[in-house]
Amino acid sequence: MTARVPFWFDISEPAPTLDQDIAERIAVVREKSGFLPNVFATLSYFPDEFRAFFAYHDALMESEGGLSKAEREMIVVATSAANGCTYCVIAHGAIYRIRSKHPYRSDQLSIDFERADLTDRERGILRFAHKVSLHPQTVEPDDFAPLYALELSDSDIWQVGAIASFFALSNRLAGFAKIMPNPEFYNMGRDRPLRPPS
Repeated sequence: MTARVPFWFDISEPAPTLDQDIAERIAVVREKSGFLPNVFATLSYFPDEFRAFFAYHDALMESEGGLSKAEREMIVVATSAANGCTYCVIAHGAIYRIRSKHPYRSDQLSIDFERADLTDRERGILRFAHKVSLHPQTVEPDDFAPLYALELSDSDIWQVGAIASFFALSNRLAGFAKIMPNPEFYNMGRDRPLRPPS
């Protein structure tokens, strides 16, 4: 029997016919980034999910709040590494390099955030985010005390948990759909570009 895979497996180009709002969002992303991240291409085949996914993404990652945008990307990189998501580690690692202005810290986060060059606040955020991402049912009142000691508000803590939870979903979508990082992500935010394999 010949192996068969679904049409959306390893997609890199958007659907041939797009609703106007989705086409406009894709055009803006292409203009801003210079390329279209593969997650946009994949979800364009599922318009309702595209809208819901990116609406929640934007609410978590682009809104005002007590967490900096670099801290939000840090959560994505570290928890996605724990979940084994190549796409999110590479793509959000690139965004984190730009927003944190650190060329190598995202690489540290993807291996062992406990040994990364982080502040006490950042490490405390990631300890909680990891627990939410990997073992949410074990979260208990004692887990919040370190975050309050770091002067995070209830809204901040919710945002940490929500980002970890949303990207656990994203990690699983990228995994089963085989969404791989665009080559452009690898050099974003680095002091010197990486050389592609020969």
